[in-house]
Amino acid sequence: MKDLVQLFTVFFKIGMFTFGGGLAMIPLIQRAVVDDRHWLTETEMVDCVALAQSLPGVIAVNTATYVGNKKKGFLGALFATIGVTLPSFTIIILVVLFLNAVGDNPYVEGALTGVTAASCALIAMAAFSLGKQILRGAFTWIVATVSFAMIVLFDVSAVWAIVAGAVAGCVYQAVQERRRVS
Repeated sequence: MKDLVQLFTVFFKIGMFTFGGGLAMIPLIQRAVVDDRHWLTETEMVDCVALAQSLPGVIAVNTATYVGNKKKGFLGALFATIGVTLPSFTIIILVVLFLNAVGDNPYVEGALTGVTAASCALIAMAAFSLGKQILRGAFTWIVATVSFAMIVLFDVSAVWAIVAGAVAGCVYQAVQERRRVS
């Protein structure tokens, strides 16, 4: 039971004090589960984020579910998921009530603009951190660059970029295996 409470508490704190969405949570989740508690290795964390990003749903929820399941199975996944979502659920209800009360207050709008800008920095930090861990060879750089171009320049759905990356990874691995055997 102690592990379940710890999973809930860790993810509740992350959910409570992270603004900017799931990608902004990734550096905090990594610090908590890799650096501080050693629940995952760096490689497992990269795999977790890749899987969480490629599945439907919110990346922070998918990541919490993955970590919880890895640590304590289904109950771990449940406790971690509830922990990371409960703060947002509670806060959004309070924010909606508050925003309805203040209307178009320019100070509130200014605060939201500042929070949004700061959140962009957290997302950039997550991308940089993941990039340092993942982009270590020519193949990964090529897949990342082509995927970025597909999404940004050619307006291809991120789903297709992920599928293309998976296919490219399978082909690359097959070629590598064939070279080893030869």
